[in-house]
Amino acid sequence: MVRNGARPLIAVVQRAKDELWVLPRGKLKLNESALAGARREVVEETGHRVRVREFLGAITYRARGRLKVVQFWRMQAAVNPSRDVMKDIMAVEWLPLGAAVRRLSYPLEKLFLRNVGRHALRHRKQRQRKQRSTAAKSKARRHTAKSRSRKSRARRASTSRNRTHKVTGRSAPHARETTILQRVFGRLSQQAT
Repeated sequence: MVRNGARPLIAVVQRAKDELWVLPRGKLKLNESALAGARREVVEETGHRVRVREFLGAITYRARGRLKVVQFWRMQAAVNPSRDVMKDIMAVEWLPLGAAVRRLSYPLEKLFLRNVGRHALRHRKQRQRKQRSTAAKSKARRHTAKSRSRKSRARRASTSRNRTHKVTGRSAPHARETTILQRVFGRLSQQAT
């Protein structure tokens, strides 16, 4: 779970039952998808609403003779918490990648975060660059479109004025009247012959 700022920070939580530091995670409810469960657990354990980004990977381990699988997604946290953390969590800390890796209690989670954390933060930076680039291109397109529109209007107005001046040699309001009169007289003269 990543929070933006001058330096991106990663959430680690301290469990109340054993005071160990872990990445936010939990158990699925009946008929709950892994993604929905991950989002729910992260919100419960950190108090922050999140946007789920890409899947980062999974770790497996044995606990009390049973195989456990934990799947991780990169999640973008809201700036401020939206709720209190659950009673099972003693503390939530937001740390830079290196400090977060050092704070974790389990070697397998340390290894996972060390390897995947760099990728997640790099991907985040690439996404931010892409968003800035897209915004800049969009702004340039809007500016170009406005400029073209202004030039096009000016060209049409200029062409319109030039046409009437060439026909009559007078100012635009009189040119229109003369043109209409010329048309009427032209038709009348054609009908007379």
